[in-house]
Amino acid sequence: MTAPVATAAAATDRATGPMLEVDHVSVRFGSQQVLRDITLSIGAAETVVILGESGCGKTVLLKTLIGLVKPSAGEIRFEGKSLTRLSDRQLAQLRTRYGFVFQGAALFDSLSIFENIAFPLREHTRIPESQVSAIVEDLLAEVGLPRSAAAKKPVQLSGGMRKRAGLARALALEPPVVLYDEPTTGLDPIMSDVINELILRVSHRGGVTSVVVTHDMHTARKVADRIVMLYPLFRLGPTDSQIVFEGTPAELERCRDPRIRQFVEGRAGNRLTELRDEQERAAAATTAATTDGEEAEAPGDES
Repeated sequence: MTAPVATAAAATDRATGPMLEVDHVSVRFGSQQVLRDITLSIGAAETVVILGESGCGKTVLLKTLIGLVKPSAGEIRFEGKSLTRLSDRQLAQLRTRYGFVFQGAALFDSLSIFENIAFPLREHTRIPESQVSAIVEDLLAEVGLPRSAAAKKPVQLSGGMRKRAGLARALALEPPVVLYDEPTTGLDPIMSDVINELILRVSHRGGVTSVVVTHDMHTARKVADRIVMLYPLFRLGPTDSQIVFEGTPAELERCRDPRIRQFVEGRAGNRLTELRDEQERAAAATTAATTDGEEAEAPGDES
């Protein structure tokens, strides 16, 4: 029996149509399936949080939205255009309309903060250097970094400052879509909330569409218009929906599905026992594969 989605999506009709569409997308790496038959529509100027425990496919889904991971089945559409049908050159051009905030900021270690933020402007535009400098200064101020940070290398900044520099770089080309991969991971509670405030400001910056991957419930509650929760496939039946919740933060708080309550309340439950059993099954499978390989390689009897 298919497990029902815990609550209906808070769908809103938008005259402009969806900005991003995930249409029956599945992703498989070799024999391991990570995403199965995911369907999702994200409207213009909407902030959607993709929530779920580690290993449920959140970051893989985020990367499919920008074409960094190609679906094994289904398709991703940006403003109605299928990413899977674009040439490499067209896809590279389309990516300039996205901002991507990586989990570890992904700044170039050999470049200064100024050069990191200026990089997309210099790479994808022909604007004069004086204008590049003005834009970088404005972006530094927007994310709350002092002007003195511009000349420093990433290694000279704190984790929170590097995250903000990464966000400034993501905004350099004024993209209509910004994707965030675990934006508050590794930060203290105060700096995490600074990042949350910046996400909110960006979402109100000219109607930007934001997609935030996180397992941080404070972030989800604070920034989301809508929350989508994924569940690991190995914990689901073959016909169960991988999206176990879709709705507003308020609807999430009212949801009584035990899978969702366990995550929202941060309860381990019997997870330690499950993890031990999974490790034992993996070890047994590895041993069996090794034994089969040795038997296949063994020489036959000679006459």
